[in-house]
Amino acid sequence: MLSFDTDTCGPFGYYCDISRSFVVGAEPTDEQKRLYQMAYEQIQTNMELLKPGLSFRDYAKQSWKIPEEFFANRYFCNAHGSGFTGEYPIIAHAEDFEQKGYDGYFEENMVICVESYIGAKGGKEGVKLEEQMLITKNGAVQLSNFPYEEDMLN
Repeated sequence: MLSFDTDTCGPFGYYCDISRSFVVGAEPTDEQKRLYQMAYEQIQTNMELLKPGLSFRDYAKQSWKIPEEFFANRYFCNAHGSGFTGEYPIIAHAEDFEQKGYDGYFEENMVICVESYIGAKGGKEGVKLEEQMLITKNGAVQLSNFPYEEDMLN
């Protein structure tokens, strides 16, 4: 498996942040597909929740629940902001919210990156996926058009 996380400062300082994972030089194994499908389900579920007025706490509570097998290696945040640089706000996972979370609300015109890492502690591989979203008055719009690996989703 090969994974990358862009974290790129582009023209005029705008920040682009997406992640993808690939299998290189072989057909994906059933285990690689399982990991990929869970990471994909996590970000798809969490992207659908995004809307103006939703609190960070409620987003964390409603987000896709990471299976216990992968919880120890969860990505450090559920989602984070994206602007000229930096990553404010950082949205904690529900289980981490009391210790690391803080109050706030998603607002129209915010750019939010939804994160996933699915890999077992001590496991051989993991899948990192991330999508950058624009919050609009009608919900969230995906900003990238980089495709997912169809052979991993079937």
